[in-house]
Amino acid sequence: MDIFALIPQFGGLIWTIVAFVVALSVIVAIHEYGHYIVGRWSGIHADVFSLGFGPVLYARTDKRGTQWQIAALPFGGYVKFAGDANAASGKDEEAMAEAETDPERLRSTMHGAPLWARTATVAAGPIFNFALSILVFAAVVVTSGVSRDPLTVGELRPLPVEARGLQSGDEVIGINGVRIPSTEDTSAYAAFIDALPQAPVLDYTVRRDGSETVVPGAYLLPPLVSAVSPQSAAMGAGLQADDVITAIDGTPIFAFDQLKQAVEGGNGAPLALRVWRAGEEIEVTLTPKRVDEPQADGGFATQWRIGIAGGLAFEPATETPGVGEALWSGVRQTGRIIEGSLSGLGHMITGAISTCNLSGPIGIAQTSGAMASQGAQSFIWFIAVLSTAVGLLNLFPVPALDGGHLVFYAYEAVAGKPPSDRALRVLMSLGLAMVLTLMVFALANDIFCP
Repeated sequence: MDIFALIPQFGGLIWTIVAFVVALSVIVAIHEYGHYIVGRWSGIHADVFSLGFGPVLYARTDKRGTQWQIAALPFGGYVKFAGDANAASGKDEEAMAEAETDPERLRSTMHGAPLWARTATVAAGPIFNFALSILVFAAVVVTSGVSRDPLTVGELRPLPVEARGLQSGDEVIGINGVRIPSTEDTSAYAAFIDALPQAPVLDYTVRRDGSETVVPGAYLLPPLVSAVSPQSAAMGAGLQADDVITAIDGTPIFAFDQLKQAVEGGNGAPLALRVWRAGEEIEVTLTPKRVDEPQADGGFATQWRIGIAGGLAFEPATETPGVGEALWSGVRQTGRIIEGSLSGLGHMITGAISTCNLSGPIGIAQTSGAMASQGAQSFIWFIAVLSTAVGLLNLFPVPALDGGHLVFYAYEAVAGKPPSDRALRVLMSLGLAMVLTLMVFALANDIFCP
């Protein structure tokens, strides 16, 4: 049994907090470990590795003299390197003064390490976040598999349609007399799907036991719920995976596109849905939400959405990809998230889309609980998405973030000396103010945005 599935659909407050803390702790631990291990490889000594802030709940010191600790406030973490000016106390300043008289000891501090070592150490945090995302996405692809080509029937889905001609293992050659293109040719495959006649039952040409035959089957893309988005109208109304929507406002439907057209054309009006769930029919009413969706050209389009994903009338048979293919898939997915995030931020700055698309800690916590309620794989996938976002955020050229430090190091590389202490103090204060302002703005979005 998947223990995550025991979490209520919305998740109680405790579960939401637990899911948020677990997700954030994993991401922070990976980020800070990137700083730590690359710093260690580069010869920089770490005094403290802390998961969380505030009072220390548990601590131990390893043989290298690094204190590993868990603190009471699990909403971040840090690595304090020897000579780290960000965490310098009076005692640290005394130690730095002593280290400056010892070149070898100075070399092991953040202040005295070579520029390349400091740069690599700072950049390692975001890089490790991206690496986590890539590995998780690749693992999901390996676990779930990729659709077999040609399209092959795996498991049959329970549907409220009488046509039961398809069998597990059938290779789908064509539908209603039209040959189906390779699933690898995405544009041709999409055009084939769009051209399908909308009828409750279609004629499938399949290869079975070495010979071709024609059998009846449900419409290829029925109004099936394969996944529910967090904080969506569908989740609020209690829709679940494997639900099939059979009517909208009393009008029967059999195609997912019919559902999509009704939602988009309803201008946000409430919809009364008749839902088939495991042989029983229930009535559900929900109100679509406006969503800014990224487009292939890099822009955004605002649409009405209820927050569900569809699926085929059957589970397609899959095959396990090679390691290289899976990793490349993870790289592409991570790249898409980065591209979409940057595009979304740019469109929010220009006013092209609503700033309500920016979530704060409350929104992220709610999403954490919602994804955990859908199962371990969904929750782990969300951690990978959030890890990419954290890595990207830390690379922004804002003082107090990793990206700001990298800008300082770039200046040092060009000018031959670091910025003055006074300039650093002013810039770090400005950077901290910017970060706090962004956090307050995102928190306000969580509270006031619909």
